[in-house]
Amino acid sequence: MLPATASLPYTEKIALLRAHLESLPGAVVAFSGGVDSTMLLQVCHAVLGDRAVAVTADSPSLPRVELAEAVALAREIGARHVVLPTNELDQESYRQNASDRCYHCKQALFVTVAKRRAEIAPLAWPVLYGAIIDDLGDHRPGQKAAAEHGVLAPLIDAGFCKVDVRQYSREQGLRTADKPSFACLSSRVPYGTPIDAPLLSRIERAEQVLREQGFLVFRVRHHGDVARLELAADEIPRAILLRESLASAIRATGYVHVTLDLLGYRSGSLNEVLS
Repeated sequence: MLPATASLPYTEKIALLRAHLESLPGAVVAFSGGVDSTMLLQVCHAVLGDRAVAVTADSPSLPRVELAEAVALAREIGARHVVLPTNELDQESYRQNASDRCYHCKQALFVTVAKRRAEIAPLAWPVLYGAIIDDLGDHRPGQKAAAEHGVLAPLIDAGFCKVDVRQYSREQGLRTADKPSFACLSSRVPYGTPIDAPLLSRIERAEQVLREQGFLVFRVRHHGDVARLELAADEIPRAILLRESLASAIRATGYVHVTLDLLGYRSGSLNEVLS
């Protein structure tokens, strides 16, 4: 169910968000470097200054290029940034990759933040994360973990959707304004297929092939020996032209077969089996 604030004009959402943040003693922002968390970190830093700190979870499910991007973005915004190694792969409940995998991932982050809170920020500062109202209609077990740990979602409370986030990001000159949505590497693996570090590394290397070829919206979905490529619809023709070189490079990462999904990229496509 959408909050009543979802129907507010954009300018009123901004005012409501800023007022909410101004009422906080400080904020610890769960920061992935994606569109939503970057927008949230920027507005927190604008309102709270040095009383806003970014925290990024570092694990094998986060590509090294995305970690480097998060570090660079926090520096550009001017916010203090803490990178915390998390241990979700140590948990059998995460490795078995059931449909609640995201719950265990967020649990690992929030528990790690709690354990190391003294070195991050005062206990009175709440943890915030960049969930938006678009997330409310999808399968998002991580929201349950956030609620259990008292983590706040100020963008949802203020009624922000993806269009609002991108508009604000453009107005503030954030280079993430048009960044494609991203999710952790584990989201490329069908539920029920166990996850480990070597598997995630293979996916990361396969996606790096697409990145280096200039593709903007992509996922390499892992199906055993098969890499199923999801690309933006307008990028599929170029992939067909490059099919031999793409297949060769992706097979070199450890896949036997490389296929191209003709339906193109769909956010959370592996959740389709849950419906």
